[in-house]
Amino acid sequence: MSDETTPVATEAPAPIAPVDAPSPASDTAAADAALPAAPDELTMLNALKQVVDPELFVNIVDLGLVYGIQEDEHKVLVDMTLTSPACPAGPQIISQAKAALEAIPGVKEATIKLVMSPPWTPDRMTDEARDQLGIF
Repeated sequence: MSDETTPVATEAPAPIAPVDAPSPASDTAAADAALPAAPDELTMLNALKQVVDPELFVNIVDLGLVYGIQEDEHKVLVDMTLTSPACPAGPQIISQAKAALEAIPGVKEATIKLVMSPPWTPDRMTDEARDQLGIF
């Protein structure tokens, strides 16, 4: 009998995921289920009223810059314009609009789509905005 032993090849067993481990898809579903109900249009417009054009000192809703707003599965899409295509405050206004919407409970993501058609005119302003700017 020899003192030599023949090494036995062994493979480490593959790790087994716990049975109750959530899949990435169920993580997303669980996160969505934890969100409050999606906001209605009035709630979203009220949030956008907090965004003020820094040159005119009137909110973007009363100025008539918001052309449309949609919500789908906690994601919001806003079509809006600026008072002029060369508006220097455009990036600031868009950034603030996105932040205002994403601060609403139930909104996971907001996208602001800048459109230039139809072009904005003062006719789109509310009476409150006209009064504030002294336009009759």
